[in-house]
Order: sequence, then C-alpha cells, then structure tokens
Amino acid sequence: MPPAVLTRRVPRPVGFWLLGVALLAFLAAAGAPSPLYVVYQHRWGFSPIVLTDIFAVYVVALLVALLIVGGLSDHIGRRPVLAASLIVEAVAMVVFLTADGVGPLLLARILQGLATGAAAGAISAGLMDLQPSPTSRLGAVVNAVAPAAGLAVGALGSGLLVQYAPAPTVLVFVLLTVVFVLLAVVVFFLPDPVSPQPGAWASLQPRVAVPTPARRAFLAATPCLVAVWAMGGLYLALGPSLAAAVLHIESHLVGGLVVATLYGAAAAASLLVHHLAPRRMMVAGSVVLAAGTGLSLLALTGASAPLFFVGTAIAGVGFGGSFLGAFRSLAALAGPAQRAELFASVYLVSYLALSVPAVLAGLAVPYLGLRTTTTGYGIVVILLALLAAVTGAVARAGAALPDTASSRPTRPDDVHLCRP
Repeated sequence: MPPAVLTRRVPRPVGFWLLGVALLAFLAAAGAPSPLYVVYQHRWGFSPIVLTDIFAVYVVALLVALLIVGGLSDHIGRRPVLAASLIVEAVAMVVFLTADGVGPLLLARILQGLATGAAAGAISAGLMDLQPSPTSRLGAVVNAVAPAAGLAVGALGSGLLVQYAPAPTVLVFVLLTVVFVLLAVVVFFLPDPVSPQPGAWASLQPRVAVPTPARRAFLAATPCLVAVWAMGGLYLALGPSLAAAVLHIESHLVGGLVVATLYGAAAAASLLVHHLAPRRMMVAGSVVLAAGTGLSLLALTGASAPLFFVGTAIAGVGFGGSFLGAFRSLAALAGPAQRAELFASVYLVSYLALSVPAVLAGLAVPYLGLRTTTTGYGIVVILLALLAAVTGAVARAGAALPDTASSRPTRPDDVHLCRP
C-alpha cells in the first residue's frame, strides 16, 4: 500500500473505538422506532398484525444479510462492507423521516435490517482485529456492551423525543441520518488488517459456518444466546404495550424506559463483570436472568410498576453477564480469516431468538391477551435460562467453554452447520 494512503488511516485505538460507536449507532437506530409504533398506529390506524409485520420484516432482512454477506468482510476487508452498510442505513433513516404510510415504514425497516445484518459480522470482527492485544478482553466487552447500550439509548432517546419534542417522528431520524452519514465518511480512514483474498463470491452462498475449534463452545453457548435475546425480543415487541395496558402508565417516555431499563442494566452489568471467567459469567448470568424474569412476571400479576422495573433491571443484569460470557467463550476461538463468519453465526442465532418468539407472541396477543401471552413467554425464557445455566455448569473448562481469553489456534477448516 502506498505511503500516502497509509498516512490517511487513523491509529488503531481510534479505529477500535470508532467501530464501537458504529455498532452502538446501528443498534440505537434499531431501538428508536419502538416508542414510535404507538404514534404510527394512531396516525395511520393499522392493526396489531401490521405492527407485528413491521417488526418481522426488519428481522427477516437482517437474517438474509447475515446469511449472504455475513462473512464477506473476511475476504474483501472490513472497511468496504461497513461503508456500504452505513450508506444503506442512512438511506433507511431518510425513508423513515419521509414515511407517510405503512408501505414506506416497511421499506425503511427492510433497508435497516439489510444494513444492520451486513454490518454486524464486519464490526464484531473488526473490534477483535483492532483490540489492544490478541488476548485482550476489550473487543469482546465492547461487542457485548455496545448492542445493549445502543438499544437502550435508542429506545430512551426516542421516548424522550416522542414525549417532549416537536415532530418526534422526524427529529429522531434527522439526527440518526447525520450520524450515519458522518460515520460513512469516517470509515474510509479506518485501518483494515484484512487483505483481500480469494473466495469472496463463494462466501455469498447462504450458509452458517462455525470454525472447527469453536464448534463445541458454540453449541454449549446456544441456549444462553437464545434465552437472553428471546427476553430482549419480548421487551422490544411488547414492553411499551405492557407499560400502557397492564401497568396503566400512559406515557411514551415510560414505554421507552421499559426497554432502556433492560438493555441499560445489561450494558452496565457487562462492564462490571467483564473480569470474570466466561463460563462463570454465563452460568451466573443465566440464573440471574431467570430470577429477574420471574420477578417481572410476578409484578405483572399485581400490576406493580416499581416491582416490574426492579425485576426488569435484575433480568438485564443477567442478560448482560450471560451474553458477555457466551460471546467471550467464542471470541478467542476464531482467527482473523474466520471471525466475521463466526460472529455472523452468533448474531444469526441471537436475532432468530429475538424475532421468532416475539412475532409469535404478537400474533397470540389478540387471542390470549397481553398478560397471558407475556406470562407464557416469560416462563419459556426462564426455562431456557435455567437450561443455559446447566449447560454452562456441565461444560468442561478449557474445552467447550474456555475460562480464559486465550485458546489454541484456529484451524482453517470449517464445520458448516447449515447449507441450503
């Protein structure tokens, strides 16, 4: 690479934190529409089924992007994939702020899902590439904290704008458009340790692949990933509705605060317990998640808002600790040439858990009622969390779930878990 080009790259530490900001921004944009759905529903008069469709198309688009381009940055570099994702995300924000009906809203969510899915693997892998050292925990910590913090900031910020600002459906997306345009410009100055290599076209074949050394850890971590993100999906899909219909709190801000409490507590917990061994974090976090979920369900039976928020915060602490433990158990097991593909697989499982149960719950609400649906959903989350705790407890340290940030080198062969 010519020296003139090299001088335009920002230092690696700066590049690392810019990637963290980008990940936070993508997830903030994903959480921002949640408090606005009630506004859109009142303005355009669509049914709860349409609301479920709006949630579902985002996730379907995201999963498609993960399957097709999730590992592309391992072949063409992190920077081109991230730049394209940021541009598409900025276009999605423009569609949001000009939306005048359900059609544009669906289009915006599809574009947003495609952009987020394409960026997820590249950013997560880039954070591991640019962390201070190969054995550092920082990359895994930021990968765990930024999504939760982003969803919390997006939901709470959007709730504040809906409650107090003029033109809330416009202002939030104007701000996000500016953020993504700036990031799209800055990304061209990021260092990219991945050199272009053959296989880019072949990598576009839809598949889920996990490097051989990470296979056992991936299978052991799956119940944990499903439990935490299923809980996250419940709050994104039904959290504001629970605040209004069950807790009788008619406030867009409180609707956003419900989501922000879960994800904010998750982000804070990830920062506080990052020094613990991954297996211990995953087991303890899963137990705490089950306890917090149970307390939240108990609060709903008596319509107790304070107890509900306490239970939500406890569940968030379990969410953050268990997800970080699961992520760290996997992060050290893939080399640079396979990181994006591995993390795309992690996000694929996570977003399936986030979306499928939430969509089913949304379809069940008109027939079973909000309280009954939430209770059944919560019981399933508790059972999954307890299963994750048992799985983590019986896994052998140093085999399925390493207790340190280092591990044996990754072999180049992959185990393809799913190939259509």
